Amino acid sequence: MDCRKAIMEAEGDTEKALQILKEQGLLRAKKKAERSTTQGIIEAYIHAGGRIGAMVEVNCETDFVARTNEFKELAHHLAMQIAAMNPKFLSREEVPEEDDDIDPQAACLLLQPDIRDPDRSIQDTIDETIAKVGENIRVSRFARFEAGSQKS
Repeated sequence: MDCRKAIMEAEGDTEKALQILKEQGLLRAKKKAERSTTQGIIEAYIHAGGRIGAMVEVNCETDFVARTNEFKELAHHLAMQIAAMNPKFLSREEVPEEDDDIDPQAACLLLQPDIRDPDRSIQDTIDETIAKVGENIRVSRFARFEAGSQKS
C-alpha cells in the first residue's frame, strides 16, 4: 500500500517514488529511536589470514528480530566495517572535546562511510535496516583486534 501511495504521489516517476519511500522509512526509524533495545546478538568477523578480527554487539527490541536474516546480515556487515576501518569511537558524543586532531567521520563508527557504499554512512545503513524490520536497532559496543599490535 505504501508503494502504491508513493507512486501516486510521484505521479508515476519510480525514482521519485523510491525517494519518498526512503524518506518515510527514515521518519519511522527516528520515531523508534527512543525504544528500549534489550535483545540482540554478538557478531565476530575474522579477516582472511587471521591477523585482524572484530566483535560487535548489536541490539534490537525483540528476540524475533534478532533472529532475522536482515538483522544478522547487518551485524556481520558492522563487524566487517570495524575490521576494515578501525573506528575508535561509536559516535561523535564519545570523542573527547579537547582532542581537535580527531576527524569524527573517520574515528566514529556511525559516521564512517559504509565500505559497501561510500556515499552512505553506517548510521544510514542501520536506519535502512530499522525501516525493514520495524524495530529500533543500536550498536552497543565493539572491539577490533590486530595480531602483533598492543593497545596503548
